[in-house]
Order: sequence, then structure tokens, then C-alpha cells
Amino acid sequence: MIHSIVLAAVAATIGAAEPTLVRSADSGPWSAASTWEGGRAPGAGDRVLVREGHHVLYDVDSATVIRAVHVSGVLRFATDRDTRLDVGLLRVQPGDDVSEEGFECAPHAAKPADSGQAASTPTAALEVGTADEPIVAGRRALIRLTYIEGMDKESFPAIVACGGRMEFHGAPMARTWVKLQRTADVNQTLVFLNEPVEGWKPGDRVILTGTTRHLGYGGTYTDSVRDQPSTEERTITKLAISQFNGIPSLTVDAPLKFDHRVIEDYRGEVANLSRNVVIESADPKGVRGHVMYHKRSAGSISYGEFRHLGKEGVLGRYSLHFHLAGNSMRGTSVVGASFWDSANRWITIHGTNYLVVRDCVGYRSVGHGFFLEDGTEVYNVFDRCLAVQACLGRPLPKQVLPFDHNDGAGFWWANSLNTFTRNVAAECDQYGYRFEARKTADFDPELNVMQPDGSYKVVDIRTLPFVRFEGNEAHCHRRFGVNLGGFKGVARDEDKYEDVKSGDVQGVGPDPGHPFMIRDTKLWNCHWPFHAGSPTVKVDDMSIYDCEYGLWRSNTRRHVYNNLEMRVIRSHSIFHPWGGFPTAGEGYEQNLKPVDDLPPATAITGVSASGPSRVVVRGTASENGAVAKVLVNGRPARSVRGRFDEWEVEIDGVGGDGIDLSAHAEDVAGNVEKLPHVVHFPIDPNDAIANPKGRAASR
Repeated sequence: MIHSIVLAAVAATIGAAEPTLVRSADSGPWSAASTWEGGRAPGAGDRVLVREGHHVLYDVDSATVIRAVHVSGVLRFATDRDTRLDVGLLRVQPGDDVSEEGFECAPHAAKPADSGQAASTPTAALEVGTADEPIVAGRRALIRLTYIEGMDKESFPAIVACGGRMEFHGAPMARTWVKLQRTADVNQTLVFLNEPVEGWKPGDRVILTGTTRHLGYGGTYTDSVRDQPSTEERTITKLAISQFNGIPSLTVDAPLKFDHRVIEDYRGEVANLSRNVVIESADPKGVRGHVMYHKRSAGSISYGEFRHLGKEGVLGRYSLHFHLAGNSMRGTSVVGASFWDSANRWITIHGTNYLVVRDCVGYRSVGHGFFLEDGTEVYNVFDRCLAVQACLGRPLPKQVLPFDHNDGAGFWWANSLNTFTRNVAAECDQYGYRFEARKTADFDPELNVMQPDGSYKVVDIRTLPFVRFEGNEAHCHRRFGVNLGGFKGVARDEDKYEDVKSGDVQGVGPDPGHPFMIRDTKLWNCHWPFHAGSPTVKVDDMSIYDCEYGLWRSNTRRHVYNNLEMRVIRSHSIFHPWGGFPTAGEGYEQNLKPVDDLPPATAITGVSASGPSRVVVRGTASENGAVAKVLVNGRPARSVRGRFDEWEVEIDGVGGDGIDLSAHAEDVAGNVEKLPHVVHFPIDPNDAIANPKGRAASR
């Protein structure tokens, strides 16, 4: 009996020992024994190291749970078959470190030469598809983040880039979300769309956004649209295009419970949540996973699905998190991705500049959805994203900004020097769009913020204007459509502008030469559609329809509204303006004197080989006025959409070591971008596909 107890104790000791480490012996398929030291492919509970210089093809569809995969070489998922990886930790980092000690990663990648230049392309890489070779339609790549007993529940399971390159690229879609063509009626299954949806298919999960509020302002703090939603989830059973009028339509698997309205140009949306590259938590009701990029990492995302991720109530553990990357990931893009059922935000950009988030769908989050975290983030782009049901959360422990209630904004930021264009926020608990920055006993809004030339300067973040805010829409919001520094009225002085202390921003805003410029905004079916505690605001072309109020409690001392339309307002069109009624038209010059003296902001988002010595370079440029030209290595780029919002150019002269690329923009006022985006496009003779820093699909 004693002998058996001793044996059991020894067995328990062995079981508690460090799991087996399986290291790659050479390049080759994951499934091949010859790829691995010891002649055995990785098995359940193993730790795996893909060593530097080795290229391993992940070619299996397996439910076997691997404890950890450390990638210091290249791990590439096969594109010609279905694949599945169940894993506790997937980390991309140069070197042979296989520890699991949290995620405050050391900056392993090479440092950039200056603040405008990307780091050298990391040799450690995870490729779940690439921009040029995505996982093809009809095939699926699935990563299931699986908690393993004994791991830290606040950090695991996870996918983390620590100075490595991570790529996630699924089959492209022409559109990830579209507007309704006509009202989708209650009890019906046929839905008419405003444009074709190439890439959608039967079996895809879709949502129809709410167009009728079921919870108004009178609810308690704990009431949430998640409990009484008018947004509905369905599955596509059929897609068609009418042979008579060419109108596309889809049929869903169950009748609708609500009308999803189209009234004139006020239309609900239909969004597709399904992608063929999927990152999910294996146990959403248990321990959830998260995805994280650290400083001097690389890689981009297109048409990936991030579902059941985010750790509720845990700081820094979001569905997708760019953490303190500074300029080192300039040009990284997230295009066409879906984020749904997140317990902690959709995308968090923290201390990171020049990211591009385009055509993404966020549906159901605890707390804010598309989120800029600490007030230092500048020159990021949110373009044509859809935010649906960002729901009430609670402040996170030790969060950077103590005044943030995390109470459900589709888009939330504390530094406006970013770009928001063509976005829609629908049926969020508190806000569609929220700018909030205030001075408190434990927070000073004067922060060290990057300047256009790449230097840093301490400035009051409340005074920074938008790079661009245009073409945005909010509807079906329980409370605010757009809230710019408002809500908390501290004091009011009708005679002296400098003494006005209204709003969260306490009367501090941009100077009259650089006001908040709000253009082409559509706000409907909201309780308070527009509320601006920030002074110095110029609004052009705003329509407000079917709301309780129009302009609500705004600090209008230096506000100008041109072409403002308000219809079907139930209470007051202009309610309790601080500083007198807002000025329109002829009062423009006495209130604001805008000047265009800020340069554009440019990012290279993709580079593809187009010939033996030729590449196509793609990117984006942002500007509050109009961009006159974008130059790459001195060659003018072609505008693909709008005012160089997306651009491309073909460049010759690629040598055996690749090519250095430098891009900058100039605006019509003569302002020249002072910090060009410099990247190196490498040619890797050991790889079939070369991948530059910041490579992405841009549509």
C-alpha cells in the first residue's frame, strides 16, 4: 500500500513536470515526423518551437490541444485544405525563448532608424493566409484558443506577436455590410439589399441592425440593449439577384421579429459576420482568449472572424489589441474583419499610431467597441466600419483614463487627431461616437503627443482637432448619437468665453483656426443625436431625423452650423445651448477662422510584386482638406477612392535585396507631410512570397 502511494506521488510529480518541448529539425509539413527533432510530430499537451530559419506548413485539421506554439521561424497555414489548431498559447517572437511568463514582451525586432521608419521585417512569422494568397473560399482555417489548467486565466489562452509578424487573411468580400434597399418587414424572410454582396453565401451568419429603439433614456444603468435588442441574427439560406430590376436579395432562415426600416435615405444595415479564417475561444462561457500585437511587431488582417474573445473586466485582454506600438506598426491594417460576442471590446488601439481599420463589423461587446485607449494615439484611420451593440460594461481595473465609464460607445477616443470616415454606429447602449477627455485629481490631459514631424510635445489633448470626421452615421441609440466632450455641466458664464467650464472637457477645445470639423453627418432614431460640450465646432451638412431632441445642451459659444436639417423632433430642436444660440452662415467669420496649415498623414498598407523588378504599392492618406498628391519614391500615386483615401502606384527598380520605399502626401494648401512612411520590401529567396512590414489587403 505504501509502495503504491509512493508510485502515485512520483507519477503526480512527473505529471506536474514541464510539458514536452518539440522543436523543429528542418522545414517541412507539420504532420511529417521528419520535420521534428526526435522524429515525432507534436501531440496533445506539447510545447512546440518552430526554430529560426525553419518554414513549417501547418497542414492538419485536428482537435488535439497543443499547450503552446512558439514561432521564431515561419509557421504557415495550408491554403488548399481545411486546417484547425487548438492551442493555449500561440506566440510569434524571434529567438528560442519558450517561457510563458505573461505578455509584457521585450522588443525583440530590430529598432527603426527613425520614428517614421518601420523596423526590419521580422523573421518570426505566422501566416494564416497572406494578402496575396489568402485562405481561399471553400476552405477554412480555424484557431481555437483553449485554456489549459494551471495557466494564468487573466493572460491565457492567447495569440501574441512579440516583435514577430502575424498575418490573418481570409477570402475577400466585395462588401462586409450593406444598406437595405427597402424595409425588411416583420414576419418576412426575404431581405432586399442596396448593392451586390459578392463573397456572401448560404450558411453565413448575418445581422440586420435595429432601426427602432426599445430602451429609451428612462432605463436604469443596468438596462442594456443586449436584453431587448431590435438587431436580429439570422443565417442566409439563399442569395439572388432579380432578373427584372437587378436588385440583390437574400433569404434568411427565420421570419423577422421587427421591421428594419428604410425611410427615404435613412436605412438599416445587413452585415455578414462569417469568414473562413476564424479565431475563437474554445469555451466562451469559461476562460476566453485574446489576440495581441506588441511594439515592433508586424503583419495585417483581412477578412478574419474574431468571435467569443475578450476577457471581461481584465485590462489589456481584448478581442484584438495593438499595444504601445508607437509608429513601429505604421501601415498595419485590419480590413473586412468581423468581431462579435466580445466580452471586452472589439479593437483596442493603445499608444499606437497610423493604423488603418476599414470595412470591419463589430457586433456585441461588453464596453466600448472600436476604442482608442490612453489619449496619445494619433493618425489612425477608422473607415467604413459598422459598430452594433456596444453594451454597458464597467470601468476596468487600473485603466489609464479614470473618467471613462466603459459604458458602451461604438467608437470612443480621448484624442481626436485621428480619422473617422463613412462609419455607422447602431443600437449601442450609450453612444455612437464619444470623445471624452477631462482633467481630474488623478489625470492631467496634458500628454506627450507625437507631432507631424515625428517629434514629441506635451499638449492638452482636448485641444487637438480631427484629422478628418466625415460621412459618419448613428441610429437607434438609446442615448447619444455623437457626443463631443459633453454631458457634465460644471459651470457657465455667458459673458466671458474663456470662463465657460461646460462639458466633460471643461470648456477646453481646439483654437478657432483648427476647430472640430464635422462633415456630412446623419443622425436618426436617437434620444440625444448631437451633444457637444467642446467649444470651437464647425458642422457642415448634418441631418437629424426622428429623435427626441436635435442639438442638446451644447457649448455653442463658438459653434457654426451650415446646412443643418432637423425633422420629426419630438421635444426640442435646440435645447438649452450654453453660450447662446449657434451661428449659421453669415456669422461664420466672427466665430471661427479655420486655416489649413496641417499636413496630411500617409501610410503604406500593402506592397505586392507585379513583375521581376516591379512592385505595386498601396496605401491611404488622410487630410481635413484635400490631398493634392501622394508621392512614392518621387513617383505620383493614383487615387483609387476619393481624395487619395486609397491610392496605389507601380514602382520599378526592385533589386535582389528588395527595395526601400518612401511615401508622403501634399495637400492643396501646399502643406507637405514631414514624416514620410519608409518601408523595406524584401526579397526572400527561401520564401515563395515576400512580405514587407505593414503588408495588407486594402480594398
